[in-house]
Amino acid sequence: MNSLELTSAVTALANAISCKLSVDEITLLATVFVQLGDTLATIATQRSLCEERAETNEE
Repeated sequence: MNSLELTSAVTALANAISCKLSVDEITLLATVFVQLGDTLATIATQRSLCEERAETNEE
């Protein structure tokens, strides 16, 4: 999937979800997804740092 297809799919999903939710529910869901993205980024960064340390210690 290229970047255009990915962003189009995400937009379509957001539109489909938002049709069934109130403004408050959309706001809450958006906040949950922001937290999910931030937490995934934190996990990825931590794993990367641990891998770099492990590689440095092997040398």
